[in-house]
Amino acid sequence: MKIFVLTGAGVSAESGLGTFRDKSGTGLWARFDPMKLATPEAFARDPAAVHEFYNFRRRNLLSAAPNAAHSALARLQRELPGRGGAMTLVTQNIDDLHERGGADAVVHMHGELLKARCAACGAIHAQRDDLSTESVCPSCGREGTLRPHVVWFGETPLFMDEIFAALAEATHFVSIGTSGSVYPAAGFVSEARARGAHTCEINLEPSDNAAVFDEKRYGAASDVVPAWVDALLSG
Repeated sequence: MKIFVLTGAGVSAESGLGTFRDKSGTGLWARFDPMKLATPEAFARDPAAVHEFYNFRRRNLLSAAPNAAHSALARLQRELPGRGGAMTLVTQNIDDLHERGGADAVVHMHGELLKARCAACGAIHAQRDDLSTESVCPSCGREGTLRPHVVWFGETPLFMDEIFAALAEATHFVSIGTSGSVYPAAGFVSEARARGAHTCEINLEPSDNAAVFDEKRYGAASDVVPAWVDALLSG
């Protein structure tokens, strides 16, 4: 059994980190304009405003804690090898709650909020404090070149070769807490299904691409994910 798990903002919502899109219209992008805060053009136009937005999100993340869904996925990742299986954990989230929940080898396709990248030398560093236009790169010493190590709209997600290689081998594909509206991640289920994988959606409510899943489980991630992991490991 080779399980490919894709997680989105819904897996971290109960930890106090808001989702980006939801049917109630209260997601992060309903309150903030992503074109003004999450694009390379926005950063070039007003880096101070972009830094302020991500500083707020970084502080929010540092005060959050992993929930039962993160812990359950870590348990699955830890116990599957002893049963002859393997799990690939890919997240669209830029938080580190999977790692703090006990998971390792997490593939952050949209980057990591607790890291900064230098636009001048390309170095990537841990970043827990606020960033500003006066921040200095620890590697090259230049001022004003650091940006959040996150994938903005219009940029290519990270680790795509590794992701598609894992999708090609997956016997099971599970999407947890995703809207099903952001590509390329929203297309992963179709890729896996075309190769014969059993597909399962775990979400608070049906996603935009719910119809393509073989199995659907709805409810709070902290309830549904541990129950799903228990059933899988006891089967």
